[in-house]
Amino acid sequence: MRDTGDDQDIDLEAAEALAAGRHHDPFAVLGPHRAGAAGRLTAIDPGADRLEVRGASGAVFVLERIAGPVFSGPVSAAIGDRSESYVLHGTGADGAEWDHDDAFRFGPVLTDFDEYLLGEGAHHRLWEALGAHRMRHEGSDGTHFAVWAPNARRVSVVGDMNGWDGRRHPMRRRGATGVSEIFLPGVGEGAAYKYEILGRDGRVVQKADPVGFGAEHPTATASVVRDIRGYGWDDDGWMETRAARNSRDAPISVYEVHLGSWRRRHDEGGRPLSYREHAEELVGYARDMGFTHLELMPVSEFPFDGSWGYQPVGLYAPTIRFGPPHEFRDLVQAAHGAGLGVILDWVPGHFPTDAHGLGRFDGTALYEHADPREGFHRDWNTLIYNYGRREVANFLVANALYWLDEYHVDGLRVDAVASMLYRDYSRPEGDWVPNVHGGRENLEAIALMQRMNTLVYGEHDGILTVAEESTSYPAVSGPAHAGGLGFGYKWNMGWMNDTLDYIARAPEYRKYHHHQVTNTISWAFSENFVLPVSHDEVVHGKGSMLEKMPGDEWQKFANLRAYYGYMWSHPGKKLLFMGCEFGQPAEWNHDRELDWEAAALPRHSGVRDLVRDLNALYRATPALHVKDCEAEGFAWVDHGDADLSVLSFLRLGREGDAPVLVVCNFTPVPREGYRLGVPRGGHWREVLNTDAARYGGSGMGQPGGRNAVAAPSHGRDHTLEITLPPLAVVMFSPG
Repeated sequence: MRDTGDDQDIDLEAAEALAAGRHHDPFAVLGPHRAGAAGRLTAIDPGADRLEVRGASGAVFVLERIAGPVFSGPVSAAIGDRSESYVLHGTGADGAEWDHDDAFRFGPVLTDFDEYLLGEGAHHRLWEALGAHRMRHEGSDGTHFAVWAPNARRVSVVGDMNGWDGRRHPMRRRGATGVSEIFLPGVGEGAAYKYEILGRDGRVVQKADPVGFGAEHPTATASVVRDIRGYGWDDDGWMETRAARNSRDAPISVYEVHLGSWRRRHDEGGRPLSYREHAEELVGYARDMGFTHLELMPVSEFPFDGSWGYQPVGLYAPTIRFGPPHEFRDLVQAAHGAGLGVILDWVPGHFPTDAHGLGRFDGTALYEHADPREGFHRDWNTLIYNYGRREVANFLVANALYWLDEYHVDGLRVDAVASMLYRDYSRPEGDWVPNVHGGRENLEAIALMQRMNTLVYGEHDGILTVAEESTSYPAVSGPAHAGGLGFGYKWNMGWMNDTLDYIARAPEYRKYHHHQVTNTISWAFSENFVLPVSHDEVVHGKGSMLEKMPGDEWQKFANLRAYYGYMWSHPGKKLLFMGCEFGQPAEWNHDRELDWEAAALPRHSGVRDLVRDLNALYRATPALHVKDCEAEGFAWVDHGDADLSVLSFLRLGREGDAPVLVVCNFTPVPREGYRLGVPRGGHWREVLNTDAARYGGSGMGQPGGRNAVAAPSHGRDHTLEITLPPLAVVMFSPG
């Protein structure tokens, strides 16, 4: 305990500083302290006309008003050295009375080791030190708050518990770490709070908790105390097998979902489904469709619905829009129980400028760069993290670990990696700052991603990370120790751009662009690729996937089915945005649910049946997935038939796995007697035909299969003669 050495009143200047909310070390004055042989207690209570200290022994001590709401006076030595508990009893000018526990009688919670790790930027479980934690401390139940704000003159917790008055609960500084903490007795689950910060610039701001576990419903902006302990996970079976499910030789087919617009409750004002409702309906649907993973667009708390979560302010809080944290865990557990992995979109590239967010958090550019040439995103009007600051890097890396550890998610898809890699990303000459070598690469962001991937793969067996990266940066999915970024997979944006441009062309012009569906193989094995047809392709005037297709209605559906057949047979893991699986008629609108009425119509349900069957075939056929990321898993049969817009290739598995012959006809003209070389004779059965009548096609093809004859063709000893349906992909396998 602090010993003042005498029993004099506290310094008037200190009392006035406390009353004004500008004292730099409030715990040195507030609370009980030894004062010679007795004790002295100082407290703040803006509502009190009279303030007493009532000890557990029954003794009562009246405190004197010193300055404004600051009261102080002598107490017993037992109270002064905190060996006797007490309460503060206030009486208002109107005669109202109240008791409250004194937050300044409690010692610190953070340990010296916490302080060391925080200072080093090496606290991998940052969320266990910072944020708001329900706990029992020194015999009382309450909540411990801790926040990093090194340049603040004063940090206080404010909320309903203290009338949002920053003078009431100023926090204790912890050495040189820049962290402030306080334990507030009696504060429990669901309490709304913010940090009130007197910045170095002299301004007072109220900020949401950067490591808060919950938030108010937008448009309200406070953090909310959430106890995330004690969830009864029951997914051991899944966790033991997920390494095999996420590996390069596994079938990975991802259903990308925006939780706010997948389905809505029209009988309840059109609200989105809750996490628990998604746990039943979305999980059941994705399992029925044969997908292996759900990818959820960002669930970290965000202020503006129209950002879809890509401008988060609460990286540690699952958005309250669909329920509290445990209910998000219910969704993850339900997915695991259904055999589905869960991938979260993760956004470490930028954050919004909202006043309650991270921008100028303590009155300085703390999380962001001060120089707008480094710290401001022109494209999105957002702020860019200062990756070179160790505490900021720790904040982000720990957040990646947090979602994997606390919520059992199986992977992270990292948003906008290209914007992180380059200092001149989307910037004109003269509007960016070169790195220390004079180059354009963001060396600090590169180090962050390498560190993040090394840690998450090292600490969580079987997870995966995926980079949304659109440049030719080398070895995105190469190991970090060899100079790569360390991701498990990379989105194949080149494949997506080329093939969508090709399929949107009228068939008669496709022969002039044949390279767009053949050249993709030239880089298909340079990384571990995911083939993405994501939300970005069906918004902002781009139209739905169905709208992109040329021709009359029949041809639009046929083109779409053929495109999916080509996508599922092309090397690479698969990703499809919600609604695309049934040919959503109009482009996606985040304010409305998918067009489930259209999904029930015959041609739309035909597309959905095809996607379901493609997933089933992909998962059941080793040749279609075990070498998705290896050149040995692919061989051309004929890629030069540009005039007919036909291409054919073999997908190959391990030794003993039956090959799959894939033939794509991207014109509406059927081809009878089309001859192709195959690696073996005997019967080849038709395992999938996107023109089948059950999918809404013409029904042309060879459901009974064909026999390969011993005649050389395309450099192989046997020939298969088939009928090519119009605007269709057909697949064959021997047997």
